Amino acid sequence: MSHLRDDPTTLKALQEAIYRDRIRLARARTFQQRLAGVVELSKFMFGMMHAGAMNQLGTTDELAGWEEVRRWMKRLDRAREHGFYVTAKPAGA
Repeated sequence: MSHLRDDPTTLKALQEAIYRDRIRLARARTFQQRLAGVVELSKFMFGMMHAGAMNQLGTTDELAGWEEVRRWMKRLDRAREHGFYVTAKPAGA
């Protein structure tokens, strides 16, 4: 029995079908559904950051974990404010 990864053409076709289906589903979502998805993803990512902070600190103190996340976010804010992190390509670049 061959495995899917053994046939690059079949694998590529499956990947493209999955991608097309995900795009179709995303386009069918209402604004409220999209917004709810953003909120859900943000909550999940903050939870992951919190877990990572607690792991990095080697603590089980949730408050210390949130303080570390807050510190990370402030650092990102400072980087953005100083132009080290941008969301758009600078004019003329």
